[in-house]
Parts: sequence; C-alpha cells; structure tokens
Amino acid sequence: MTTDTTDETIRTADVVLLAAGHVLLIERGWDPFKGRWALPGGRVDAGETSLAASVRELEEETGITVPAADVREVGVFDAPGRDPRGRYVSVAYTATLPALVPPTAGDDATAARWWPLDALPDLAFDHAYILAAAAAPLT
Repeated sequence: MTTDTTDETIRTADVVLLAAGHVLLIERGWDPFKGRWALPGGRVDAGETSLAASVRELEEETGITVPAADVREVGVFDAPGRDPRGRYVSVAYTATLPALVPPTAGDDATAARWWPLDALPDLAFDHAYILAAAAAPLT
C-alpha cells in the first residue's frame, strides 16, 4: 500500500526577537523565498516541543541564545497556503532583549540583521502577519 503524503502537516516554530525598536530577521538561503527576509525558525524535530525548536532555530540561524523561560507564545499560524511547499503549521514565539546583540548568520540563513520596526523589508511567508501579532501589545 502506498501512502499519499501530499496532505502531511509539517510543524514549525518561528521567533519574533525584538530589541530597541528592532526585529531580528534572517535572509533565506534557499527556496521558497530564497534571498527574502524572514523570521528565524524552522521545523520541529521528532520528540521536540515547538518551544525548544524555536530556541534551537534562533541560535542555529542567528547565533543568539535566548533561554526558553524568556520566550512567550504569540500564537498558532495555520492558514492553508501560507507556505508554497505544502501544509505547514507554525507556532510563533517572541522574546525581547534589553539591547541589540550582533547576530551571526548560520544554518540556512545567508545573513542575519536587526531591522527597525518602522522600516521593514517585504517578508517571506506570512511573517509580516506574525510580526504584527507579536508586536501588537507593544503599540
């Protein structure tokens, strides 16, 4: 019997890291959206919570470590079509640092940098929506 995996749901975690009126973004190193800016994040590994994945992905893609205790959930983002690769459901988290910390791009990120919240590039996926949801309590 063959299993059709076209409807398989992939679990991911994204991080909105804020500091001094800025948000940390990564430049994607591969498709989809290669070369576009996005929130740090990625797949939740087997046996891993989405919170643990968010902290891991943040460190892998930006070199910045934030304790899980300092991260709070923003929400679940599961709109069909939010990712052109298929059905991706993301739990987004946010944390705030007291000051900007220099990032170091790693993993699948070709660059990582802080962007002013009032001068953002066009973001990949639905990350502008996630960022707005995370920043809403701050405004």
